[in-house]
Amino acid sequence: MKTAILWFRNDLRVRDNEALTRAAAEFDFLIPVYCLDDSITGSSSFGFRKTGLRRMEFIQESLEDLHQHLQKLGSGLVIRKGLPLTIFKDLIQEFGVSAIVAHRQAGANERQLEDNMVNALSPEVEFQFYQGSTLFHLDDLPFEISNLPDIFTTFRKIVEKDGSVREEYEMTDCLPPLPEKIETGTFPSMESLKIERNGFDQPKGIFLQGGESVALERLQHYFFDSKKLAEYKVTRNQLLGWDYSSKFSAWLAQGCISPRTIYFEVRKFEKEICKNDSTYWLIFELMWRDYFHFVALKYGASLFQVGGIRRKKPEIRVDNGLFNAWCTGNTGIPFIDANMRELNSSGYMSNRGRQNVASFLAKDLKQDWRFGAAYFEQQLIDYDVASNWGNWAYVAGVGNDPRDDRYFDVLWQARQYDREGAFVKHWIPQLAELTSHEIHTPWLMSKDSIKQHGLSETPYAKPVFQHPDWIL
Repeated sequence: MKTAILWFRNDLRVRDNEALTRAAAEFDFLIPVYCLDDSITGSSSFGFRKTGLRRMEFIQESLEDLHQHLQKLGSGLVIRKGLPLTIFKDLIQEFGVSAIVAHRQAGANERQLEDNMVNALSPEVEFQFYQGSTLFHLDDLPFEISNLPDIFTTFRKIVEKDGSVREEYEMTDCLPPLPEKIETGTFPSMESLKIERNGFDQPKGIFLQGGESVALERLQHYFFDSKKLAEYKVTRNQLLGWDYSSKFSAWLAQGCISPRTIYFEVRKFEKEICKNDSTYWLIFELMWRDYFHFVALKYGASLFQVGGIRRKKPEIRVDNGLFNAWCTGNTGIPFIDANMRELNSSGYMSNRGRQNVASFLAKDLKQDWRFGAAYFEQQLIDYDVASNWGNWAYVAGVGNDPRDDRYFDVLWQARQYDREGAFVKHWIPQLAELTSHEIHTPWLMSKDSIKQHGLSETPYAKPVFQHPDWIL
């Protein structure tokens, strides 16, 4: 009678889960395990939590949903807090585990954890690792990972021409049972994890709920009920509302849905409803996500260095006051502050917002981009190690951007994408009475107007930074 551990991490689903499908077919007993270790509950070297409140809630919801799915298949989810190696050693000894089955991850620390696990437990147990987080399987790329192009467009053209997407893995209708007398455990309280709510109530922005069930409901809504997918390329740069973009990122980050599932549902949409630039663009974004995962595999720890994969030396001025103003959304630049306040409240920020606040921190304020990436790691509900750090390095000019001088003029961006100031007014009610002409540059109003609107003692009377080339 063979027993295996099925190690869940960022693959919290039963649909299109290769590790689960293969383990179900091979073993007599299966122990699905999720470990809350320091990579989730601890702090980074930059002084921030690895996981903030919003994402921790999302993870808890995702695990509860996964447990219900596993129960329906005759199993359940074992939750443990602590180091995976220690947890697995105990399970191996108590239940005679002979194998550990899991999906490999992209981050350097995550890969090192896997390697350490293999070194510590082999040959006592067999390890079976699979690739389950990307659209294109690593083994199907038309080049070795060491030859991954350093420009996304080159990568995209190659995989579009010579790559192929594997079919989804069939869902099993029955799982091997848990061993007798094993305790499944429960998710710790936020208090025991020392995560403070800091007065946060229900966010007034995007509220994302975790779990595979919700992810599939969202796909059904965005694709087939509302048919908003047909407008994706046109609306994706908007800032307010649910349906201007797919919002799949959080479920993808925790693996509540696979990119292959999304891909084949797009193809179904194209066949049954319409095929246009928007349907292509969603797949295009999945390829971007793939690309950052492969970049993380190619470059490893270099991705997290201040000089990035390009080994550049960006100009950096250490100023805790400026950095804290950015974090809290108190820079005096309304468009920046509104985006940061949305992040702090809801754990979400639009793609357009992320590019602007990252550029502002790295290019305008000249702060170490890695602190921004680490703050995002704490705050984002959809944090993904490869996408987050890859995008930050890209914007900071030390990543895969082929341009050396890419710069976001945040005032131009604000006027382009929040022309009437609706987004700013939503997140900064103090500015709600300003006109569309005033909303993005309140410091340019007359002293009387600034005083009349109660802005004299706020950053909006004098922002922390003004670029001499901004068109005011």
